[in-house]
Amino acid sequence: MASEPADHFYLGNADVLANNEKLTDKARQSIYVSRADNTIDAYRSDWKDFCDWCAYHDETAFPASPETIVNYINDLADNAKANTIARRISALTENFAAAGIKDNPCRFPIVKDAVRGIKRMKGTQQHGKAPILFDDIREMLHYLDGDELRQARDKAVLLVGFYGAMRRSEIAGLDVEDLNFNRLGLLITLRKSKTDQFDQGQTVAIPYIEDKDLCAVRALQHWLDLSGITTGPVFRSFTKGHHIRKTRISDKTIALIVKRYVGLMGMDPAEFGAHSLRHGFATSAAMEHVEEREIMRQTRHRSTAVVRKYIDEADRLIDNPILKIARKK
Repeated sequence: MASEPADHFYLGNADVLANNEKLTDKARQSIYVSRADNTIDAYRSDWKDFCDWCAYHDETAFPASPETIVNYINDLADNAKANTIARRISALTENFAAAGIKDNPCRFPIVKDAVRGIKRMKGTQQHGKAPILFDDIREMLHYLDGDELRQARDKAVLLVGFYGAMRRSEIAGLDVEDLNFNRLGLLITLRKSKTDQFDQGQTVAIPYIEDKDLCAVRALQHWLDLSGITTGPVFRSFTKGHHIRKTRISDKTIALIVKRYVGLMGMDPAEFGAHSLRHGFATSAAMEHVEEREIMRQTRHRSTAVVRKYIDEADRLIDNPILKIARKK
């Protein structure tokens, strides 16, 4: 039978590193911070899923045979995307390596062939959430509901998330101490983000805009003034009695806020999520022919491939030959 997952999850395990006498204290510290906490958490979840599968099928999870890995990912392929399977393999590979297993079962040719075959059968294209464009944001603000506090919070979340091209974890993780208001607008310090694994910090600039109803800086200032929040988490949830909690909002709540208002607009909430704000900013900027480097500066993408995908997406709609045909008299 498979052992308990916690007994054999070695990634980020301080005890394993501490007992390695060949490493200096400085070397240990560099390994401690080599992976972001959210990566470790995701890998831990993947390892637990594998162990649960092994327990159900009366297979040994640690150490596992290559055949067990192959059978697991083929069962997983019934409901998971190819990229999810690839991540599971990465998690298992890294964990077996961290455990010091010499013949890592995930590195056997039979496993690599199985992964390759699944990718060919399922394809690797990911269907992300649909973008929320600038005009969508404008319309969403007409559907703000709840009391004054909730409306102020939701408006600030939507506008800051959109103009800042922010991920949901970045929105939820904002603290008042990360905000620097000045006469031109707002500078936000992201102390930890997906593309800043070494916590060097990234700065997002959001200027004041002429239309006060669509200005993210004013919306955020209004939320802070109305809520009385002066330190700690910027965006917070509410109690059943409509009082503001001391703890920060969850990243899942960010997604629910987006889904709620696109639903009120008459669109399908299943097609949208928190990433729709970030995706929508990039696409909206591309539709206005903003230069690639300027989009990347705001979205903080390191790879041009993703940004060019948004630009191509916009160009296909703006410079579509159908429009030229339709304009002919």
